[in-house]
Amino acid sequence: MLAVKSLNQYYGGSHILRHVGFEVPAGACTALLGRNGVGKTTLLRCLMGLLPIRSGEIAFDGRSISNLPPYERAALGIGYVPQGRDIFPRLSVFENLQMGLATRSRSARIPEFVFEMFPVLKEMLGRRGGDLSGGQQQQLAIGRALAMRPRLLILDEPTEGIQPSIIKDIERAIRKLIAAGDMAILLVEQYYDFAKSLADHYVILSRGEVVASGAGASMDSDNVRTHLAV
Repeated sequence: MLAVKSLNQYYGGSHILRHVGFEVPAGACTALLGRNGVGKTTLLRCLMGLLPIRSGEIAFDGRSISNLPPYERAALGIGYVPQGRDIFPRLSVFENLQMGLATRSRSARIPEFVFEMFPVLKEMLGRRGGDLSGGQQQQLAIGRALAMRPRLLILDEPTEGIQPSIIKDIERAIRKLIAAGDMAILLVEQYYDFAKSLADHYVILSRGEVVASGAGASMDSDNVRTHLAV
């Protein structure tokens, strides 16, 4: 579904991403792992077109998207849940979810499966996003991305600052999306056990480079946890 080849990105004279390459297959969860500051969020911003790449190639479903603006990438079916959630605090839950329909027709409605994934959202459609707890805002951010029915869902550290009960809810939702088999998921995470429970494949980023990759089932035997330890 997504193929990244020899991607390079700089901040000033600093070489932040170094010849990064990996694939995200359809119907599976690929976990992108690494310590803080290794370039994970920068990579996601490049994938979404929020940062231009210096060189390399990004292909989605066999088509190059390296030079497309973010809104065109979203229109192709790439949903993005950024680190920190970035919901609209003054808009209601319903209005936030409607923002996820921006790439669809004017008559589009919020898909019912969004509420099947996160039933709590249906119970507070009239509440302002800024009045929700951090965990509820994360569910709303994921629900907003799901409203567009993405073919690729990119999640940037969805467990950050979230209480354990809601982490379980998010895990169950992601597991259902994987089981449906028609969506590719790229999960950026530092919480090892959460990533391991969901990953079909893993990619490790260190100092802007891919240093290891493999099957999710072999994360323990491959000592992946050591790449996350401080």
